Amino acid sequence: MNDALRASYRFCGTLSRKEAKNFYYSFLVLPAPLRRSMCALYAFLRHTDDLADEPAPAGDQRARLDAWRQSVDRALTGGSANCWPGLPALIDTVERHAIPRRYLDEVINGVEIDLEPRPFATFEELHGYCYQVASVVGLSCIHIWGYESDGGRAEELAESCGVALQLTNIVRDVREDATRGRIYLPEEDLDRFGVRPEDLVADRTNDRLRNLLEFEAQRAYEYYEKAADLDRLIAPVGRPVHRTIVGIYRTLLDEIVRRRYEVMAKRVSLSPWRKAAITIRSFSGRFERPEPSRAEVPRC
Repeated sequence: MNDALRASYRFCGTLSRKEAKNFYYSFLVLPAPLRRSMCALYAFLRHTDDLADEPAPAGDQRARLDAWRQSVDRALTGGSANCWPGLPALIDTVERHAIPRRYLDEVINGVEIDLEPRPFATFEELHGYCYQVASVVGLSCIHIWGYESDGGRAEELAESCGVALQLTNIVRDVREDATRGRIYLPEEDLDRFGVRPEDLVADRTNDRLRNLLEFEAQRAYEYYEKAADLDRLIAPVGRPVHRTIVGIYRTLLDEIVRRRYEVMAKRVSLSPWRKAAITIRSFSGRFERPEPSRAEVPRC
């Protein structure tokens, strides 16, 4: 590894340690080469999100993302990789682990959707968005950790896992997203439960919205269940990281259910000690196949 590449990986590691918080500590159990790769992937995701979140007209944000996409494409084809310090590490990670280049494009395309939010008419449309912003991340991760494809089953399970994680985010962040003009709940579901636009920015969760969120939570639990066998197809070295991520998000969804979907008054989160406990359990169960998880959402 030359000095420039070493410096790039160092940059990604510093950024990940600062921004990834609890997830970063799950990276530490990985061998150094895999840990560096996870940090490079995370740094790419963080940088892409930041380009879209920086205050600016949508046109300027779109131009930044277009320039970023071109820089990544140019670097992947052997061109200059000097526009962002973490780019050489990202390119090395993609090549080292044979991560399909289209996954990087999907991430950028997914972030671009949020620049000018539009409603999702059906869950099928929302599923496509979840694939772009979450599933391809999981697909990239399993390439880093190593996995047995089992005829494409692992890839299918990773896709389902990403959908479960993103649905959890959507349920938790309903009010925050709606105040920014981003409504991810499908219109067909809003209509089914009679949820109005004002319900999504209210100070409390009313019965209409509670019923809708319970429906979406059930959908998320079903996707967690679909993805349950992914763990055994991932190389043992990567299982603690996978279990930590899934464990934290699923416990977050459990907490939302326990609070009867009161996500409007206060953002639901897990305490640092609960996240730490999940991380420790993930390490201790490294070589065990996880017990089947329940698919049915608890009733209020």
